[in-house]
Amino acid sequence: QVQPVESGGGLVQVGGSLRLTCTVSGNIFSINNMAWYRQAPGNLREWVASWTSGGATNYADSVKGRFTFSRDNAENTMYLQMNSLKPEDTAVYYCSAEVRRTVGGRKQWYYGQGTQVTVSS
Repeated sequence: QVQPVESGGGLVQVGGSLRLTCTVSGNIFSINNMAWYRQAPGNLREWVASWTSGGATNYADSVKGRFTFSRDNAENTMYLQMNSLKPEDTAVYYCSAEVRRTVGGRKQWYYGQGTQVTVSS
């Protein structure tokens, strides 16, 4: 089985920073794409940032210039550095990874359980 696990969430004041970590463990041949999502109370889950196997990194307009996506290929780990946090960034943050488990096998997306980020004013 493949399991992404997030960590690094917490309570921070407006303007502060947090770095989220997501480690993908399990039976992995390769990871093709990775992404972060978030869901605030009463809202639908929304896409935050993603990295593609072609090397492109993309961000939602609401976080562009404040959040930075990075990854450690060797450790199957991705990060989301969040700066200049705002109350509207409060949400549960989820990571996801598109994984190929065997050579020539099909790709499948896996999702973590989420980590809470709360920005207080």
